Amino acid sequence: MNFNFPLLGPIRIILFPFSFIYFAVIWCRNRLYDKNILTSSSFNLPVICVGNLSTGGTGKSPMVLYLVKSLKDEIKVATLSRGYKRKTKGYAMADEKSTALEIGDEPMLFHIKFPDVAITVGEERVEAIPQLLHDRPDTGVIILDDAFQHRAVKAGYNILLVDCNNLFTRDWYLPTGDLRDEKKSYKRADLVIITKCAPDMQYEEKELIAKEIDALPHQHLFFSTIRYGTPYHIFTHEPFKLSDRVEVLLVTGIADPGPLKKYLQDKTATYHQLNFSDHQIFTIDDLKDITTKFENIEATTKIILTTEKDAVRLTKFSNSLAGLPLYVIPIEHEFLFNEELQFNEFVKAFIHNFNYS
Repeated sequence: MNFNFPLLGPIRIILFPFSFIYFAVIWCRNRLYDKNILTSSSFNLPVICVGNLSTGGTGKSPMVLYLVKSLKDEIKVATLSRGYKRKTKGYAMADEKSTALEIGDEPMLFHIKFPDVAITVGEERVEAIPQLLHDRPDTGVIILDDAFQHRAVKAGYNILLVDCNNLFTRDWYLPTGDLRDEKKSYKRADLVIITKCAPDMQYEEKELIAKEIDALPHQHLFFSTIRYGTPYHIFTHEPFKLSDRVEVLLVTGIADPGPLKKYLQDKTATYHQLNFSDHQIFTIDDLKDITTKFENIEATTKIILTTEKDAVRLTKFSNSLAGLPLYVIPIEHEFLFNEELQFNEFVKAFIHNFNYS
């Protein structure tokens, strides 16, 4: 088996012994759940979990958005997230007064995209789900965001996302690798999606990955790529077409900006980057750095570009940003090999065939 150790920094390699301690902890925890010493709670409605085995970006937020978009016209959908790095605690439902600081950047993005959908947050999902159902008793399906490794709630359907460039079969456990759950936990998934594939992936490569993942008979394996939409102004929503005459200052606070950087290499004259930590809570000093960096770019046509997740954390500086050409680029999953319809059918079949007791 080939591991990704050559890609790791020296500090992570030095921490290699601690990965065995981490593995021991998650192994014990999973066995306690497997033997029902730690119990999982089930709920009498369809619950879909979207998650992964590793830290870093595998496309969970775009997948939640994809599911909401595909289901909301047929059934009352709600989402439940932890609300990572928010300044509040406990259960909350997004409303017109919510901010990213209060509910987290990803739930805020969900709310902006789908203001009529129940978007909720809560660290303790077992406690949050009854509160959600109290607030929205007509809820027909709950989508749990980033909850695969949180086994306190037993979802009826598990969708596992795996980065094509960092397969869990080749990864190692934290803090040396990126795995935060056992490799064999993939067996709990109903659907496995290999994300961030090359848009021109060949069938032969697909088959090699499928063989390596070795999905179980009940599991269905899909492949997706990233599709970027037309950038739009953060406030006016005016579209902007990228071209080889444009220089871009890319501002990101996401786990894996690699695919976006490659996209800009192909679509623009050049790009400059200010890379912040994942879920960065931008400060006034960060804004000054962005402005200074942008002003130092000597180009006739130049813009600042950021992701939708980052944009919800930048809108608080609306007065300072008003004069800057700050654009937001949307991202979506695109299924390869004409399998989008099949994926949708599997998800909807779970909901329509759910056994209410």
